[in-house]
Amino acid sequence: MKIAIAIIAAVIIIVSGLMFFLSRGPDASQFDHIREPRISQMSHQKMVAVRAEGDPNVVGKKAFNLLFSIYFKIEGTLKGLERPAPRARWPNPLGRPKEEWVGIYALPVPQETTELPEYQAEPGLDISLSTWEYGNIAEILHIGPYDAEKSTVNKLVEFIAKQGYEIIGDHEEEYVKGPGLFGIGNPDKYLTIIRYQVKRVNESTQSRLVEPVTAG
Repeated sequence: MKIAIAIIAAVIIIVSGLMFFLSRGPDASQFDHIREPRISQMSHQKMVAVRAEGDPNVVGKKAFNLLFSIYFKIEGTLKGLERPAPRARWPNPLGRPKEEWVGIYALPVPQETTELPEYQAEPGLDISLSTWEYGNIAEILHIGPYDAEKSTVNKLVEFIAKQGYEIIGDHEEEYVKGPGLFGIGNPDKYLTIIRYQVKRVNESTQSRLVEPVTAG
């Protein structure tokens, strides 16, 4: 009976966490400073991540469910309203079928985290603990559906070039507000931070161009 109660409690925590981040989330006014693109500094971050290959509309929910179930078991992770929003990196360029996309779905964990709790993962979901590098980053807030990100991404990419920077990292998205666990909610109110790691063009001899990839 105690085990059953513990399992039910864990499920409730995971569901409530997903519902808060992906359907409610904070108000857009908290992100007024990145409604227009900007370049700033961001510290490296220890992350627990789930790598999944396939259409994010199909594998994304499984990846996030596993991610949150592991996150809540890690000692010292933020709970309640202080929980961080989930992120994802997309290392493969757009231009191939969504079934071949690779998504790395992740959540920040304490820097002192050195190991992961026990977990059960479906085939095709790979879990890791690593540090995501940042440093100089360029970011912008996208308001609206994922499949309407193109103009926002282009605006950010153009800004990066005009400021004399180049993209040196994968396309990253932070899902401040998105679809809920039991429905898509209102896509017009989705809040997504689009982010790239960048560096000055003259700091390297060869520019690396990254074609934007979205999770829509």
